[in-house]
Amino acid sequence: MWDKLIKNFKNYLKIERNLSKNTITSYLFDLQKLNIFLEENNFSSNPSHIKESTLKKFVYKISKEIKPSSQARIISGIKRFFDFLILENILNENPLENIETPKIGSKLPTTLTVKEINKLIDSIDIKSKNKIRNKAIIEILYSCGLRVSELITLKVSDLYFNESIIKVTGKGNKERFVPISKGAINYIEKYLNEIRIFQKIKKGSEDTLFLNERGSGLSRVMIYIILNDLKIKAEINKKIGPHTLRHSFATHLLENGADLITIQNMLGHENIVTTERYLHVNRKHLVESISKYHPRNEM
Repeated sequence: MWDKLIKNFKNYLKIERNLSKNTITSYLFDLQKLNIFLEENNFSSNPSHIKESTLKKFVYKISKEIKPSSQARIISGIKRFFDFLILENILNENPLENIETPKIGSKLPTTLTVKEINKLIDSIDIKSKNKIRNKAIIEILYSCGLRVSELITLKVSDLYFNESIIKVTGKGNKERFVPISKGAINYIEKYLNEIRIFQKIKKGSEDTLFLNERGSGLSRVMIYIILNDLKIKAEINKKIGPHTLRHSFATHLLENGADLITIQNMLGHENIVTTERYLHVNRKHLVESISKYHPRNEM
């Protein structure tokens, strides 16, 4: 029964909720943890028989093993599973409803300065056969504020350089158009015309923009490795990854006068509140915006 429900839940997340593959995989992995716990402790794995007291024991167990943010994610995913069972008329109420999610602080990603980003790009070994590709990757991450998943799935057919925009497929396969800088365009065109054109490309990767040496798309892990290597060479003493460049992109836009709605659209956030939290927009910035832009402020 469990396997059938998990399969149905997976289809629900994919088809009706339109969630990304990574998000779905995460939910299913967390449910597997719950199932293992039930089996190891001889509890019934029939969802209609799972009691709140059993789930409290599960939550207590994971609280001893993982950090609060991971606990919150697991509880949230399992709650969604039980909500799905209510929709399917298998349950009447969610047994996790009264179990509190751990409170976690809003920790912001690291931000790089413009000087540090330039140091990253300049640290790319001029003798490396991937130097042009890697420069293009950093330029587009910082120029467009992409998530790593959006970067590795970017296609050649998504580039509209005559209009200075690219099409990005974000979470839940939602598409948005993002402006791209001239510098990023130059590096990408150089990569396309001097490197990629001479590569033997694997079947199925013909339209994938950034390729590895075997002619297939880059993995998320590879992007992290590239950035970590450059960070060491650039002597930047910060923990960074693709999201660091995305956060730096948004932060620098805000600091230079861009409005939150514009930044929200470019980041692909559904809700403006997400953008505010993401950028940790403070009251001082909002007061300054009113003072500068509101027509009645000078009266």
